[in-house]
Amino acid sequence: MSENRAELFEEVRLYRTAREREHYDSMADLYSVINTLNCLEKAYIKDSVTAKEYTAACSKLLVQYNVAFSQVKSDEFPTIESFMNKFCFECTAALKRIHDGRPITIKDDKGNAQKCIADIVSLFITITDRLRLDIKSMDELQPDLRDLYETMNRLTLVPQNFDGKMKIKEWLDTFSSMAASDELNESQVRQLIFDLEQSYNSFNKLLHNS
Repeated sequence: MSENRAELFEEVRLYRTAREREHYDSMADLYSVINTLNCLEKAYIKDSVTAKEYTAACSKLLVQYNVAFSQVKSDEFPTIESFMNKFCFECTAALKRIHDGRPITIKDDKGNAQKCIADIVSLFITITDRLRLDIKSMDELQPDLRDLYETMNRLTLVPQNFDGKMKIKEWLDTFSSMAASDELNESQVRQLIFDLEQSYNSFNKLLHNS
């Protein structure tokens, strides 16, 4: 039988000095903020939080992120992507929000109106084409539909009460009550295609009149 060795029962520490401990604490704070932001984004997508609650919480988390990352940024972690890759965690929704630097509910096309318009047109065409190819499951349609709604929200020339945007929001509400594998029935597919075409035509008229 091997002898009991005292060093085998010693607590393993990640740090040796107060400075090293502070570094690990800062990384833990950053990790926590990113994960929380990612959860918030998913909650908003599922309509689990109101727009007002989301905007306030997201704004606060983005401020906390900026502070936390400033404590961690170094030659080892020059970017947030390098930090996330190091610890092998994916929070794509949080990363998108970090890069935008604002809650999705705050309209700001950042002077990129033409890009927003191109993205909106592309999404209208993409979703309609998917439906005509008999792609009708919730998890294959909802992400593009959500992108379409959010991009229209960012484009400042689209009014809040724009009918085309409201129709897209109604379909997102429908999808929110469905499981990922659920599919639209034939009647719903036809209605969604019709609503998309009507919304697309309305969007083109809006551009023409602006």
